[in-house]
Amino acid sequence: MAGEPQADCLFCKIVAGQIPATVVRESETTVAFRDINPQAPTHVLVIPKVHYADAASLAAAEPAVAADILREAAQVAADEKIVDHGYRVVFNTGSGAGQTVFHAHAHVLGGRGLQWPPG
Repeated sequence: MAGEPQADCLFCKIVAGQIPATVVRESETTVAFRDINPQAPTHVLVIPKVHYADAASLAAAEPAVAADILREAAQVAADEKIVDHGYRVVFNTGSGAGQTVFHAHAHVLGGRGLQWPPG
């Protein structure tokens, strides 16, 4: 059922505390933790506690939670002190875009110069 934890979802297991993660922030609706394969000096994932496969389905079903992710991404950037230099917030949607975990999540990247377009 949409929004419910999925037994085979890595990020649902992190939300439930079944798999460890280096959590940097947590709110009522989100968890932010360091990516295990960082692509920049700062690379934090911000995920909703509810399960939706991608950002589009989350935004359609629970727009307030989608807004919470963006708000938490900004707070992560402030906490990591990367705001002044600039940072990137990325939602990969679908395997062709590089999404490997099908639980909506934002990547917060910063701490070095970021080129455009990305890889």
